[in-house]
This record gives sequence, C-alpha cells and structure tokens, in this order.
Amino acid sequence: MEQSNSNRMIRWGGGIIAFIGIGHLMLGMLASWSYYDDWLTLELWGHWWEDTGAANAFWGNPAGFGWPLFVVGVMVVWMDRNGIVPPAFLGWMVLGWGVFCSVVVEPTPGPFVVVGAVLLLRGIRSASTPVDAPTPDLAPRT
Repeated sequence: MEQSNSNRMIRWGGGIIAFIGIGHLMLGMLASWSYYDDWLTLELWGHWWEDTGAANAFWGNPAGFGWPLFVVGVMVVWMDRNGIVPPAFLGWMVLGWGVFCSVVVEPTPGPFVVVGAVLLLRGIRSASTPVDAPTPDLAPRT
C-alpha cells in the first residue's frame, strides 16, 4: 500500500541507483568467473596490490562500487517508503561520482547513475518544500 508521503522521484532515483549497482555486480561476477578459484583459495592474500587478472577482477567486482551503490539505492527506496526524506548530500555525492565516471570512462552506466541522482535530488527538493508553504515576500521593505 502506497503511503501518501511517498515521493515518486525519490523512489525512481533510488531504484535506478540500486539497479545499476546490482547490475554491475552481477555482470562483473559473471565476467570474473574464471578467477573464483584464485579468490576462494586465498591466492590474493599478500598479493592484493599486484597487477594480476585475479586482483583486478576482485577490486572491480565484489570489492568494487556495485554492492555499495546497490545498498545506497535500496536505502533511498526504504527511506522513501518510510516517509523519510534522504539527505541532499547523498544525492550530490552520487551525482558527482556518476558525472566523474561518465567523463573518464566510456562506455559506462554512469549517465544512468546521473539520471538517478538528478531524480533523487529533485525529489528531495520537492519533498523539502511543502506544497502549502507561503511564498516569501521578496519585495524590499520601506
């Protein structure tokens, strides 16, 4: 049952962010299949900084940004469902990171992260301004 204080833009923003995070993690884990043996036999212990295929796949997938991005997106959706407006800094941080990834690497799902962050920020802004709020009188006082 949808709550009346739910914000569609916040929910969509969080959903897009969660989808990109879990998608990155799942696709990355599928692409890293050949390194599972190295990971599970602890081959990276003492060698995690070395430039090997197993180390690169590990830092890019299970230890990469997919899982934290998924958690942030799910947390945003949960907050929205519970009538909690996420803090704006969360949207700004995800937006900055998404823009950086979009500029530095191509192809990347970074533009979708940007879309999710913009929706989140717009939803936060609309949720922070009550519809019935009086408009401030900006005319100079005489």
